[in-house]
Amino acid sequence: MKCIKHIAAVAVLAFSSLTAHADQLADILDAGVIKIAVPESFPPFGSVGPSLEHEGYDVDVAKLIAENLGVKIEIVPVSSKQRIPFLSSGKVDLVISSMGANPERAKSIWFSSAYAPFFSGVFAAESMDISSAADLSGKKVGVTGGTLEDLELSKSLPADAEMVRFGDNAATITAYVSGQVDVLVTGNTVAAKVAADNPKLEMKTKFIIKDSPAFMGVKAGEMNMLQWVNVFITHKKLGGELNAMSEKWFGQSLPALPVL
Repeated sequence: MKCIKHIAAVAVLAFSSLTAHADQLADILDAGVIKIAVPESFPPFGSVGPSLEHEGYDVDVAKLIAENLGVKIEIVPVSSKQRIPFLSSGKVDLVISSMGANPERAKSIWFSSAYAPFFSGVFAAESMDISSAADLSGKKVGVTGGTLEDLELSKSLPADAEMVRFGDNAATITAYVSGQVDVLVTGNTVAAKVAADNPKLEMKTKFIIKDSPAFMGVKAGEMNMLQWVNVFITHKKLGGELNAMSEKWFGQSLPALPVL
């Protein structure tokens, strides 16, 4: 009899432990507020704007999440190194901070499906007919020497294309804006800033060299939260909201993004 009582007591304790486990999504809805980490200083994903408030693609996505949850938002600016510790410790409920997913990070946190484009690419005037490296034939291509973009594109550049290498991003951008080169090879965030500062250039993405999209970080074990976030991302892709944000902040349509 004592043995049966002991087994029953253990079962009750185990059940109590399971039911007592807090559900983050339910807690957020009950509290009426969600704390979301965004980039501290990484435009156009997140940075302090002219109004001295944080703005950017990630900030807009974070605000839309709060709106869809029907709760208030607490924006928490973080550096790259703070993203995972803040999430794991509970200082934030969600990380939306231009974060790439990899097996090492996935040991400590969960990742959503991709929500934002982050890539190295080839950019030029909308009127230029360029869709692959072969189309760079006969053109002057500006790139910062020794970068990932330089190394990757050099493998497939046509023999009659002229790769003009510069010492830093500032010099590369100046060369493109001034017309010294026909094509700019850089990251999409840099290109977005150039396009915004120089609208007359009518610069567009021509093709992607290397794709490294951004994913949201969810605290490990929070399955309900992860499922809600993935439904949100799918819904906003289909509804066009993420595409509108991509056009606003990156100057391009939202490309196809991987789903986890």
